[in-house]
Amino acid sequence: MAALSSNLLYIAFLLYLIAIAFFGGAIKEKDSKKTGVNGWGKIGIILTIIGFAAQLGYFITRWIAAGHTPVSNLFEFTTFFGMALVGAFIVFFFMYRTPVLGLFTLPIVVLIIAYASMFPTDISPLIPALQSHWLTIHVITVSLGEAILSVSFAAGLIYLVKVVDQTKSSKKTFWLEVVMYGLISTLGFVIVASAFSLSGYQASFNWIDKNGVEAVQDYTIPAITGPHEGELMTKGKMEPLVEMPALINAKKLNTVIWSMGAGLILYGLLRLILRKRVSAALQPLGKNIKLDLVDEISYRSVLIGFPVFALGGLVFAMIWAQIAWTRFWGWDPKEVWALITFLFYAAFLHLRLSKGWHGEKSAWLAVIGFIIIMFNLIAVNLVLAGLHSYAGA
Repeated sequence: MAALSSNLLYIAFLLYLIAIAFFGGAIKEKDSKKTGVNGWGKIGIILTIIGFAAQLGYFITRWIAAGHTPVSNLFEFTTFFGMALVGAFIVFFFMYRTPVLGLFTLPIVVLIIAYASMFPTDISPLIPALQSHWLTIHVITVSLGEAILSVSFAAGLIYLVKVVDQTKSSKKTFWLEVVMYGLISTLGFVIVASAFSLSGYQASFNWIDKNGVEAVQDYTIPAITGPHEGELMTKGKMEPLVEMPALINAKKLNTVIWSMGAGLILYGLLRLILRKRVSAALQPLGKNIKLDLVDEISYRSVLIGFPVFALGGLVFAMIWAQIAWTRFWGWDPKEVWALITFLFYAAFLHLRLSKGWHGEKSAWLAVIGFIIIMFNLIAVNLVLAGLHSYAGA
């Protein structure tokens, strides 16, 4: 069953890749006036739906194999988040029939699944803290909310790629390139992790954790940041350049640093090949985009995703926290960033509805919101220690 589950995820990944090409072909030809979708776009959405069905099959078969909802670690949660994002995209596609949304959303999904696959994929029993039906209720609702909110990022990015003036350098072009670099860094992480995995790299450290207990930590990527009071036990491997305090997960911070470095190299190579900014190279894709349409998609996704996230990330989370830890709130890093996410999107809706922040301002807010979601998923899970640290296992 576990092998079938993995194969279904792999099939979904390949179908999403192929669908991207068809959505690209869809915007090259003039869309049908009647439906807004030509033959390329129809094939693209059919492939996406089949891929979604395959990924749903992965989720169900893994659930059966594990005996519990497969959202208990970074691999499982992130793949479910990717599946939820595809599901949200399919709904919005049929609402607005715009193939360009697929061309920007599916690459993000592919990066998310590839990113997830770099973490341990083994099925393991739930630790006592997760043995509750609230795991299913809380985590799935949070993921669905974040996935719907992420559609606003894809729509906002389309808007900005079209309207930001690329003929001159400005703050707007700089920050748009920072967003592109962030996406490329995810690909950098996949490449680095895959390369060292294929080489069989492993280094072991004895170290002292935050509770003062001696433990062993294995690195699968050369250590730039080493564990607290760490001693390298593997001969011939790289000594860490910096020793981190016990409150910071040095191994996972090391992963972030390697990802950013690899992303910088990849970004530099792309700039050399394209001889222009990455966002400028994407600008022709937005030639026939209706700005009012993508602005509405961005707004609608926040309007729908915000209450779903609030329900899962705050209400259900506090109920489970009270049951598990006998307190509704404890300022754990995950709890803090869930609150920050909630407050940001509340501000988004306030500025949109009361202050008239439509169009470009709204698009920038959608991009910032997605950065907050990704920071919560990546940086908080990989760097900061807390009661939710098991999620980074």
